[in-house]
Amino acid sequence: MDKILGQKRAGAHLYPPVDPFDQRMLDVGDGHSVYMEQCGRPDGIPVVVLHGGPGGGCSPAMRRYFDPSVYRIILFDQRGCGRSRPHASVEANTTWHLVADIERIRETLDIDRWVVFGGSWGATLSLIYAQAHPDRAAALVLRGVFLMTQAELDWFYGGGASVFWPDLWAHFADLIPADEQDNFISAYHKRLFSGDIQQETRYARAWASWENALASIESNGPSGESPAEYARAFSRLENHYFYHVGFLGPDQQILDNMDKIAHIPGVIVQGRYDMICPPVSAHKLSKLWPNGRLTLIGKAGHALSEAGISAELVRATDQIAQRGI
Repeated sequence: MDKILGQKRAGAHLYPPVDPFDQRMLDVGDGHSVYMEQCGRPDGIPVVVLHGGPGGGCSPAMRRYFDPSVYRIILFDQRGCGRSRPHASVEANTTWHLVADIERIRETLDIDRWVVFGGSWGATLSLIYAQAHPDRAAALVLRGVFLMTQAELDWFYGGGASVFWPDLWAHFADLIPADEQDNFISAYHKRLFSGDIQQETRYARAWASWENALASIESNGPSGESPAEYARAFSRLENHYFYHVGFLGPDQQILDNMDKIAHIPGVIVQGRYDMICPPVSAHKLSKLWPNGRLTLIGKAGHALSEAGISAELVRATDQIAQRGI
């Protein structure tokens, strides 16, 4: 294994594309079926990849953060998004349903312990899963930490980020009448779940555009409208979760439960100029996690694909591969 890692391609951040050896729809109950795939080495170190959003879905690019000759890579689309069905559905779709789905996947694949890899909402879900099942998470690799606190929601949907992006914020905010602008999550919720597909799609695209435009430090504004089907699933699911504050209890639930995973080794990769999930959350998390190592990436924002973030994530997964689980 060390020899394979030592021969890694020079100058590249990501591993070459690799095709799945297993793709299937898994019935998880409640009328939901989730898309799941495996690629890499069938007897390798298992790692489950938790995508962002909620509602973002997984993509082939997410396979490339792991050496396929070492890792058994498991990706899945969370309830209601990507190739999972029913599409854009929020019925029986909460954080705790997703935690149960992750466990069902682990059991279905007969995996004892695995590495948990997630960014943004995927980092939130990784932490909550690990706190619920600390004996199953061998290590955590987190990117763009989001702790599902009211302060973070206020930052992004209450005008905090607007001081840096006033032009884009105006487009997002001006779609809502003045008398509803005290709570944009609630106002968009009303329209994203109106039952009028045209209205839902219009507001879904506006919701997705506000977030997507701020993802990369290289961004200078919107790069075009998202496809209607993707925007509707992403925005409905994300808004549904944020409207219910992640279906969590106390505002600091994740931080309050860090003692449950204090023994688990982990890496936090955070863009210093992340406009969606500001670094203060990652810093707070690292202070309560004795086995968690925080790396702040200069000249980087929120996006998984940014060069500095990609390089550090690959470095982290390579180090885990060398150490083993």
